[in-house]
Amino acid sequence: MPGARKSRTTEKDAIALLKDDHQQVRALLGELEETTEKAAGKREKLLATIEQELTVHTRIEEEIFYPAFREAARKKDDGKLYFEALEEHHVVDMVLPEIKRTSAESEQFAAKAKVLKDLVEHHAEEEETEMFPRARKLMTRDELLRLGAEMARLKASMARGSAQGPGLRPSR
Repeated sequence: MPGARKSRTTEKDAIALLKDDHQQVRALLGELEETTEKAAGKREKLLATIEQELTVHTRIEEEIFYPAFREAARKKDDGKLYFEALEEHHVVDMVLPEIKRTSAESEQFAAKAKVLKDLVEHHAEEEETEMFPRARKLMTRDELLRLGAEMARLKASMARGSAQGPGLRPSR
């Protein structure tokens, strides 16, 4: 049955899904960084898209991937990666509202957007070079596929609007 085989090969594991998110947000942040004060409307639109992408990404990481990673982690350094990632999310959560309160027509907006870009890129780089390779060693392919499917379901649910409002952030 060719259809069943195709769906199996198109399934993304948790790490592939998260890397795709990183790539998409990096592109959006790069586009935001290239805007000028004259493109205030475009800046506001891009920032709203970035915020939505980060909200969904953060939720699937904190509710699904990070707990699974922590459960699988055996070394003290693995726990350190987990807590650093959570704190980096927290810093982004502090910067985003600050940018939103800043006029998109100002130089300060550009500076704050650059700081957000640097924070997100650092976080994604750390996950991709430290946490994800470690997760591949700690978890089986089937576990990562199961987590990927669970994360994709939550993303789809959030996209349909079933999780709305400021309560999107999981409690810690």
